[in-house]
Amino acid sequence: MKMDIYEPFQQVGMWGDGFKVDGGLNSIASPILMVDTNVESKSEYIPQESREPSGADQETTDKDVNKMRKRLAQNREAARKSRLRKKAYVKQLESSRTKLMQLELEIGKARKQGLYMGTALDASYIGSTSETINPVIVAFEIEYGQWVEEQHRRNEELRHAFQTQAPDIQLNVVVQSVLNHYSNLFRMKADAAKADVLYLLSGVWKASVERIFLWIGGSRPSQLLNIIVPQLEPLTDPQIVGINNLRLSSQQAEDALSQGLEKLQQSLVHDMAVDPFGVGNFELQMAAMDKFEALEGFVIQADHLRLQTLLHMSRILSTHQAARGLLALGEYFHRLRTLCSLWASRPCELP
Repeated sequence: MKMDIYEPFQQVGMWGDGFKVDGGLNSIASPILMVDTNVESKSEYIPQESREPSGADQETTDKDVNKMRKRLAQNREAARKSRLRKKAYVKQLESSRTKLMQLELEIGKARKQGLYMGTALDASYIGSTSETINPVIVAFEIEYGQWVEEQHRRNEELRHAFQTQAPDIQLNVVVQSVLNHYSNLFRMKADAAKADVLYLLSGVWKASVERIFLWIGGSRPSQLLNIIVPQLEPLTDPQIVGINNLRLSSQQAEDALSQGLEKLQQSLVHDMAVDPFGVGNFELQMAAMDKFEALEGFVIQADHLRLQTLLHMSRILSTHQAARGLLALGEYFHRLRTLCSLWASRPCELP
């Protein structure tokens, strides 16, 4: 059993420098194939009588060399044109893929509008075109849908591991894959925040029931602990101390981020109240835009806190406990999405 007790997190502003999720939790360096270029030729050498080259032989050799040079030049030019054609083809595929993703997103939004409103799309949405949709956001929505499906599959792996009483070594592999899966989500969200942080903060990419518990683009880390810990086996005294310290640290960091975000909101309210219509005040508008961009840092820090909480929790607990906790967390989110589907499909009485 592996246990550890963690002091409260360091200052929120320093987390970004000390933690990176780009490479995942268990990056594995790719092996490099070493090739020996100093191998001597093993072909048999058959000595021949030496003689001076004649004029005819020299002329023939020059022609062969010229033909070879010409052929090499033609090959290089053909290879260059082939690379250009391939590059253009790949670019065309990427463009087609982006347009397809935009179309799928518009169809999905149209279905949601019809489901929740019970009417045709409003004029503001009908008037929108694919050019108004950020392709990064389109890609994020599609990737997030795939992420949810993959999370369900990993939950099944955890459940199967418990049913078959898998050894700790095998169970630890699954635990690390689940933690890496959450790490990938936060990386995706960081990319989306750079493209449109207001979209990410709104939570429209999550199920409507999940948005009830939204905190800076996700769940509160301390809330994740409240979901996981009650599902675990009896904890040892050191584990209880470690979990309590982790919960306290998470709550302190949440408070710091919430206070910072509240100050930013108050500043924006003040700016808008000074010149509510933005008439002739370009500097004020630019200052407001800068504050909107500052929201990106809050989203990234909040996601960093969420991931750090999961990582520290997994180190405090045993492998079996960590697996049980991650399974409980995955099932919790699955129940929220199921509840959202039931709510959306409920029969509605017409007036």
